[in-house]
Amino acid sequence: FHWVRKRYEAVSGLEAPEAFVTNEKDIAPTAMPGTDGKWATTRFVDTNDLRHDMHVNVVTFQPGAVIPFAETHVMEHGLYVLEGKAVYRLNQDWVEVEAGDFMWLRAFCPQACYAGGPGPFRYLLYKDVNRHMKFPAHL
Repeated sequence: FHWVRKRYEAVSGLEAPEAFVTNEKDIAPTAMPGTDGKWATTRFVDTNDLRHDMHVNVVTFQPGAVIPFAETHVMEHGLYVLEGKAVYRLNQDWVEVEAGDFMWLRAFCPQACYAGGPGPFRYLLYKDVNRHMKFPAHL
């Protein structure tokens, strides 16, 4: 059981989404293109529903799966490793991670992953979505 909370960021003209409780077993994972199903994401919220200001997903890599490029995101995001081991690129460093580890990635942090096995590597991914970043008042 994981409980993720944050203060909701309202948008004029959009109703707040209803609260929900879900289980990953009730949702089919979506395979990332070109990965033969070795990298998949279980999405709990419709990505087209702009009412949501955050997403929580489960990302699964089968042994040998990779994020084959340094990807970046405009938002900060957190990863809590649920199962397995992998090496994860954070900026220029490759870091060994395993079940129970938590990573907090700044916006635009280059990242990649190699899941060496022997079993699946899975993490809970939290990220802000559908809202503009807030700038400090002094900028």
